[in-house]
Amino acid sequence: MTAHIKNKGVYSALVSQLDKLARHNRQGSFRTKERYYEAMKRFCCYLAEKYHLQKLENVSGKHLTSYVLWMQESGKSASTVKTDLAAIRFFHDKMSRPKYQLPTNKELAVELERRRFGQTDRTWSNVEFNKMLGKALVEDRYDYILALYLARYAGLRIHGCFRIDTATAEQALREKAITIKGKGGKVWTVPINEQIAIALREQLEHTERGHKLLVPDGMPTHQAINRLQGFIFTRRAEIQDEGSTRPMTFHGLRHTYAAETYKTLINDGMSELDAHFAVSRLLGHERPDVTNIYLASVRSAGIPPMSWYVPGKSKASELASRFAYPKRKCGDFWPKKPANRSQITPCMNAAQRV
Repeated sequence: MTAHIKNKGVYSALVSQLDKLARHNRQGSFRTKERYYEAMKRFCCYLAEKYHLQKLENVSGKHLTSYVLWMQESGKSASTVKTDLAAIRFFHDKMSRPKYQLPTNKELAVELERRRFGQTDRTWSNVEFNKMLGKALVEDRYDYILALYLARYAGLRIHGCFRIDTATAEQALREKAITIKGKGGKVWTVPINEQIAIALREQLEHTERGHKLLVPDGMPTHQAINRLQGFIFTRRAEIQDEGSTRPMTFHGLRHTYAAETYKTLINDGMSELDAHFAVSRLLGHERPDVTNIYLASVRSAGIPPMSWYVPGKSKASELASRFAYPKRKCGDFWPKKPANRSQITPCMNAAQRV
């Protein structure tokens, strides 16, 4: 939208005001601050184009309502709409003398769609994945090939990929499993295949000891991440399957890993419930219901709540006990199953409980 804006002077003035608010902000993580800032810039663009608004402190409910309607007509998801509204209110609260109080989502003169989790297939096909690898190979982006492998074959999030340093990579090659540090400081281990091992060795040869494999020296991590996301975004139209309407993002490879692992476990004779818990653990999820989002392409229904609820315990405490697994090395990842069901304990992983 900003590329075609007519009122660039008005837009620049609004962004200048936004920059002043952003400079004094110390709240939130870097990712949240960056996401909110970009969302607010989009809103500034809309205000300049539609209303020629000169001051951010003059934003009112009518501007919010109009912007929501424009986003919905443009096909923006419910999640994007609500995130942008949160960003606008965040910066509005930072203003010293705003002219109007902004309405809440319930008070807006427009109905917001509810976010729908676990209903969208975000997986990549094998053809799409191979084409994207080909694009990276043509440009000698072996770092991108490693990142794509890590997401597709180990289920890593993009930030997890970019945290890997030489020590983590060397340990992964020794143990044939990679140790992941995820959200909230959670640590878990996932087996790696030969494709990942080869890509790790390749990248280690070009990375100075103690440095991160996927972050060039002198470049901020978030910038390296944005470049990979931009690489995928600018090429997905060329590689996406004909007629496909699936969202195609780097995170979709994590969905692909979850779905294919789940199907493999089911085909090997594991029950739906145990396969679900196994995938949850591989993804580093604390709550099994979160995993349903990743299994939208293969699950016809979610886990029946009573299948993991124990009378006398809350769901939260039961889930906590099921997921209180110690970190394991690759060789311990699929231990032997107990001889009989009486030996099963809450701390066993899904493979053990079959």
